[in-house]
Amino acid sequence: MILMAEQALSAYEPNHDIRLFVFPEFAHAAPIHSTVEKLQEQLAVELPNEHTDAYADFCARNGCWIQTGTFLERAKEYGPDVVFNTTALIGPDGIEFLYRKVNPWIPWEVHASPHDLRPDADHFPVADTEIGRIGAAICYDWLFPEAIRQLAMNGAEIINRVSAYMDPWGSQPPMDWWTLINRTRAIENTAYVVASNQGAARSNFPPFSWPGSSMVVDYDGRILAQADAGPGERVVVAPISLDQLRAERKRRLGHDMRSHLRTEAYGYLDEPMLSPASGHPITSESLRDRIKAARDSERSDAN
Repeated sequence: MILMAEQALSAYEPNHDIRLFVFPEFAHAAPIHSTVEKLQEQLAVELPNEHTDAYADFCARNGCWIQTGTFLERAKEYGPDVVFNTTALIGPDGIEFLYRKVNPWIPWEVHASPHDLRPDADHFPVADTEIGRIGAAICYDWLFPEAIRQLAMNGAEIINRVSAYMDPWGSQPPMDWWTLINRTRAIENTAYVVASNQGAARSNFPPFSWPGSSMVVDYDGRILAQADAGPGERVVVAPISLDQLRAERKRRLGHDMRSHLRTEAYGYLDEPMLSPASGHPITSESLRDRIKAARDSERSDAN
């Protein structure tokens, strides 16, 4: 991935000031095992490590920032039964933040959510950098408007999507969820979205195929650049203007959904749904039980 970044700098620097790179989910390890024990044994790593050190060295030499592909993270403070799906924003001074996926793709992913362990904490860090205020969320997180809205409310101007988003919910109509969600979240939050997706053939990572279509979207939902759909590596480059974004955020009276948010009107957020995990390791069975309990609670409230 550093080689890809070096090549992109060499190819595009004559025409663009390349300051931010974003890589896809599972770029460092795919969750090919269905148990936490196997993930810990074969794929999980602690952060920081030699990989994040290499990124930091690259960023220091080139004055840029990298949103890493995700690591399966072993966090000592939470013990041997917890694995997070984690991306790091790394800049010239090292790691700016670690973002741990709040909404794993359940019941298939058995990673812990930080919500499981610290339910009342703010799990959406934003880094204030010289190239803008940057936040990130991972793949399935983006199906939850609340997650991306929290990043915007925490000050994010550029929101990176680190994804392994698979067909049939890719970029091709009529199920073009990938493109639809990225554009919608940009509009809702008056923010730039930089969305990097895996482009892998099904034969390499069965049973899912990841169609790529990485993209950059502006604060009005305009697609500034997008890769073709299909397997294989692509480089997508697009300009981001913080001056324009900040001017629009300051000027707009209409279509400023952040300042128009009627917080008290939405009581559903006061009602617990998917409860934090009561024990670890997380299993597919325990996830199914929690989903059932949330559905039962929803039906009970409706009655």
